[in-house]
Amino acid sequence: MKIGFIGCGNMGKAMLGGIIKSGKVKNDDIMASAKSQNTIDKIKREFNVKTTLNNREVVVESNIIILAVKPYLYNSVIDEIKDIMDESKIIITIAAGITIDGVIKRFGKKIKVIKTMPNTPALVCEGMTAICHNENVTIEEKNSVIDLFKAFGKVEELEEKDFYAFTALCGSSPAYVFMFVEAMADAAVKQGIPRKKAYSLAAQAVLGSAKMILETEKHPGELKDAVCSPGGTTIEAVLELEKSGFRSSVINAMNKCEEKAKKM
Repeated sequence: MKIGFIGCGNMGKAMLGGIIKSGKVKNDDIMASAKSQNTIDKIKREFNVKTTLNNREVVVESNIIILAVKPYLYNSVIDEIKDIMDESKIIITIAAGITIDGVIKRFGKKIKVIKTMPNTPALVCEGMTAICHNENVTIEEKNSVIDLFKAFGKVEELEEKDFYAFTALCGSSPAYVFMFVEAMADAAVKQGIPRKKAYSLAAQAVLGSAKMILETEKHPGELKDAVCSPGGTTIEAVLELEKSGFRSSVINAMNKCEEKAKKM
């Protein structure tokens, strides 16, 4: 398996780092391209993979090509490489608003396309990625890509129509969580805890709570009830959150996020 990254920004580097750390692909079997010599020099030093300024070279050298560029660059990148693409190679997209049908039409030929959406916790190998593919991709090829993406987190197969909801649920949700942690830390600072410790304590509390949901497989409401002692401090806080429309605010925000994703 030879992997190529066209573009290598934050998400590309997160994926690249996870793949290398897992040992699933040898460094010599990975090539990354970027716009500037300075960027590819940094990639070379950090990851010890092949690098190039030429996107076409990535396609020639790779079986799987990950388009790790911003959505607005997809058309120009595809135009640059489409004449050297063939049916044996797999194109992987990672950008919001990019459809499988749109990619195929831009290439103007029969190709294998796998649509994915990883989120930023891939940077710490705790990403959540959605994946779907067109009919040209075999089950074996799909499973190989899923195994590859598991190098930096978990993977879930979804229908393409559900990617808009996934954007709101997982693609954008790290921002919601960061805001929640920041607000918790702000309150802790007001109450006398030093800022740095407040962030660390809040983040660990969120991490531990998430892990309880995953490992116990109990309903979040059941776990919440277990913390809320009768007449205690936690139920007092929960009631205050409900007064401020905590749940409805989250739901409304996710609905807005999904609507925006559909318009992209």
